[in-house]
Amino acid sequence: MGGLRELAAPFVVPGPSGVALRTRLKQLTAVDEEVLRRVGAHLGALACRDLKTRCRDGLEHDAQAWAVRKRELTPVSSARWAGAITKATYEQWALARRGALAHLQSLQAGVHTLRHRLSLPLGQKGSKKAPGGYRSRREWHAKARRLQVLEDRLARERTAWQAGRVHVVRGGRRLARMRHQLPAARLTQAQWRARWEAARWFLRADGESGKRFGNETIRISPDGQVSIRLPAPLAGLANAPHGRYVLTGRIRFAHRGPEWADRLAANRAVAYRIHHDTARGRWYVTASWQKPASPAVPLAAALAGGVIGVDLNADHLAAWRLDVHGNPTGSPRRFFYDLSGTADHRDAQLRHALTRLLHWARICNVRAIAVEDLDFTAEKTREKHGGRKRFRRLVSGLPTGRLRARLVSMADATGIAIVAVDPAYTSKWGAQHWQKPLTSSTRKTTRHDAASIAIGRRAQGHPLRRRTTPPRAHRSDVHGHRTVQAGPDAPGREEPRRRVPGPRTRSVPPDAERTRATRTPNTVRGVRGEQEWVQDPFLLTD
Repeated sequence: MGGLRELAAPFVVPGPSGVALRTRLKQLTAVDEEVLRRVGAHLGALACRDLKTRCRDGLEHDAQAWAVRKRELTPVSSARWAGAITKATYEQWALARRGALAHLQSLQAGVHTLRHRLSLPLGQKGSKKAPGGYRSRREWHAKARRLQVLEDRLARERTAWQAGRVHVVRGGRRLARMRHQLPAARLTQAQWRARWEAARWFLRADGESGKRFGNETIRISPDGQVSIRLPAPLAGLANAPHGRYVLTGRIRFAHRGPEWADRLAANRAVAYRIHHDTARGRWYVTASWQKPASPAVPLAAALAGGVIGVDLNADHLAAWRLDVHGNPTGSPRRFFYDLSGTADHRDAQLRHALTRLLHWARICNVRAIAVEDLDFTAEKTREKHGGRKRFRRLVSGLPTGRLRARLVSMADATGIAIVAVDPAYTSKWGAQHWQKPLTSSTRKTTRHDAASIAIGRRAQGHPLRRRTTPPRAHRSDVHGHRTVQAGPDAPGREEPRRRVPGPRTRSVPPDAERTRATRTPNTVRGVRGEQEWVQDPFLLTD
């Protein structure tokens, strides 16, 4: 056990800190769409200018500079629009800053790995913790050149990080680069231009508690009427008092609609964002608000009714239900999904799989789901795995972050706790100790099914390994049936089983115990016991 790393203790994942709902804006007239386009384009231009100013300030930016930026935006928009723009700018700059730090750490890990492998002799084999040397002189030379490239990139990124410079593109860098690959993207220049402009629009407003319906800038009434406070240069487009424009269409939130209506009735803050899907020609509105962090459920209370262990794979979720003693019950379940296609398709596939998982958990009356606390940021680098492109693609395709966010959010609505466990050795020990014993002629247990058992047992605090089966003589009447795995606190777990009247198998008549008392024994004493012994009803556990 000295070579194994220390395992982290399982913990209950805290619930989500916010709620977001999206619905479609229907029945919009041509005038409504034109007003939304003009407002979004005007505010988007202001957001671009403000982001440029924020990036230029770098690390020297402070609260006073923030106030100056807001005062400059107020005359050409409004005080609330200016506040929303400056806050969005700060969030975008902070996100770019975190991305730059992650990229810097990735470059440092790549340089460290390359230096280590270049220092080893050619053909030296690696271990589980460190890669070995390169296979040929040609590969060694190519990696030496790549090391120089990464060192140059690392020096540039470190200098930019220390200076506070970030690289941000409003509308997305991917969409910006798509302009040079329109045939490959199957887009015309007009289609790309429409997507680019829509992505750079700004139509989002933060909520304010105490104001009417929780938002003064983009206001939605309980009956679904949407009105927008127009910026000062576009006040002439207003069709309602106080410089507001009321849209023709009405909206309705099918998901969590009563919760949203309750917030409006109490005038609690609700933030809104309006965006345009150019591919479908549809307008959408997203409502979001913060929710107080719910107190974490104690781990013992969450596991009181058993647990469902879930193993994440590239195309399915392998799940198995465990009782309170860590014994698998029933049959394994697999929830498949397809992660190919667009991002919306992948997200929908993941949501459908998680919905089926949560429905099964509610049917089983289980209040906890155990998952691995996965993080592959250091496991998918090109320098660590070399030419294993298929493995790197597999690891990169696992939706660990999206799965964790979706599962926590959906489970919170159903009252099911999510328990995160250390992922170390779950697949290896699960296959070693649980795959073969649970495989029969009618059930084929996969490696992933066995890993789900290991995950669930680790969440419950049980060891992942099964008790070794004793010699054959010790399994029967010599010392009793000792493959029964009772809990460490079960009374009499090491004593002989007590005598329980009744037949052991269905082949014995029900009245065998009554007739046996008047029957002359035909067995030799000492060769076979006169008493019938049955298995003690201890549950299988460690």
